Amino acid sequence: MPLHRHLAKGREVARTAGDHATDMFAPLAVIGRGLRHHAGWARDHWRATPKERRGPTLFLSGAMLIGIYLLPHGLLFALVALMASSAWAGRAPKAAPAPPAPDVADVKLGALYSALTPYLCGPEDANPLYHFEGSYKNAFSSWEFDGEGRLSRLELSYPAYFTDTEPTARARIEQVVQGKAGRAREYRFDWDEESNRLRITALTPLPTDVVAQRFVAAPGEIVLGFTDEDGTARTIPVTRGGIITQQPPVVWRTGPRSSEPHLLALGVAGYGTSSLIRSIALQALPYADLVVIDGAGTGEHACLVNRPGVHTVETSLHGALAALTWAGQETERRLTALNAARHTGASVPEDVTRPLWLLLDHPTELGELAHAEGRPDPQDLLELPLRHGRAARVTVVIADDVEARDRITPTVHATTRARVLLGPARPEEGHAALGAPLDIVPAAQAPVGRGYARIGNGTPVRLQVPATVDPLDEDAPARLREAVIALLPHRDSRTEAAPAAPPRPDRPPVVQSDAAAPSHPVDLGKTEPMIRSRPIS
Repeated sequence: MPLHRHLAKGREVARTAGDHATDMFAPLAVIGRGLRHHAGWARDHWRATPKERRGPTLFLSGAMLIGIYLLPHGLLFALVALMASSAWAGRAPKAAPAPPAPDVADVKLGALYSALTPYLCGPEDANPLYHFEGSYKNAFSSWEFDGEGRLSRLELSYPAYFTDTEPTARARIEQVVQGKAGRAREYRFDWDEESNRLRITALTPLPTDVVAQRFVAAPGEIVLGFTDEDGTARTIPVTRGGIITQQPPVVWRTGPRSSEPHLLALGVAGYGTSSLIRSIALQALPYADLVVIDGAGTGEHACLVNRPGVHTVETSLHGALAALTWAGQETERRLTALNAARHTGASVPEDVTRPLWLLLDHPTELGELAHAEGRPDPQDLLELPLRHGRAARVTVVIADDVEARDRITPTVHATTRARVLLGPARPEEGHAALGAPLDIVPAAQAPVGRGYARIGNGTPVRLQVPATVDPLDEDAPARLREAVIALLPHRDSRTEAAPAAPPRPDRPPVVQSDAAAPSHPVDLGKTEPMIRSRPIS
């Protein structure tokens, strides 16, 4: 007889013997399970009994055992009762093991693969990478999940005929991936067009608890906010909750040697464009003069009124036109003084070298009002400061709503090479605002001050603006308001006495019409000009 038949017969005999042994010892196995159950119950009951009651419990148990022993046939009855109760307690078979939990990768990656299939499956592809009965392991090369089971990194391949050079096709794939991986986070999409691969990375949230403070920066450097560690090669010390930490900043360099002398910030309503203006104003005040135009007229910048270094804060159309007309004349005067000093070899006056900042918040609203009244658009008066501001030490910062980008003049678009976009915006809005495609998909809900920045021809990076609230807003947290007040120069009405009120005139002032008004330089003051060139003492 061949050897394999002997082995097969031996296995059959062993299996039969095992089945008979199982049938024979099944009652003993049932009684054994019941005894283990009773022992476990007794152990748990003994542990739950307080120490002061364990002695009486032992005494009663011993007395009961002695009584059973003294009864006729007591031990036999006790043994039969114990076996019967053990058989009853152990009658239930051992519970079947719970089925293993499904793998998170199989569930989530399988759903993502199925969602991408309609967009990446070609009808004429003989060997498609994505098809409705395929597996995600054929297209996804590597992936990672965080501790909460959410997708944190994924690398996938796509067919060569997919139109990865079209922004619309890319946006469709990015929208599908974000919908399956979670819309509460931001994702970076790295399209490798040469090898037909897409790398997806879930970005960690940026810190939102950085308040307004003095940042370590040179004169002319403005910290717009903070970004990821790979977004810049520089870190600065920042106070967060009383602890000093190192954070990577987004630094905008201004001045005569800057290639991006002016800034344009666009944002979704309520996401902190006015806070960005206040943050820039507080950083520029120690070494520059400011002219602030509040086009929305909401009083967001009233905290800067009558502060040293702030020439004026205008909210009306007439005041804005006058201030910008003066800014154009001041730019021309500075250029003339600088050219004269270079020709004669003399030193440049200090009032010419001191930087002048023009901060405009929502100027397009004033432009609509100017068009209705037949007056020049305030943006048209910015042409001279924008084109020649770098040489004249004049910096222009414009903040407006992202929906108003079509009303911004071409001159502003062409001369503002530093761009900021705040709030969740669509891909086409990000491209129009930053001047470059955005490889980051914003989250559905973003905190105030979250956005993106692009300096010059650089790559867009994420941005979180420091919390710079309006100190006159009583609804804002007191801690944030105190941080802004501490940065304002002098003249705090809470610590200094209010100035004496001017005498009330006997008769109202006489206002001349525009036709009868004499031609003379613009004067914004009533008793003394608010905007003037001040020598540096």
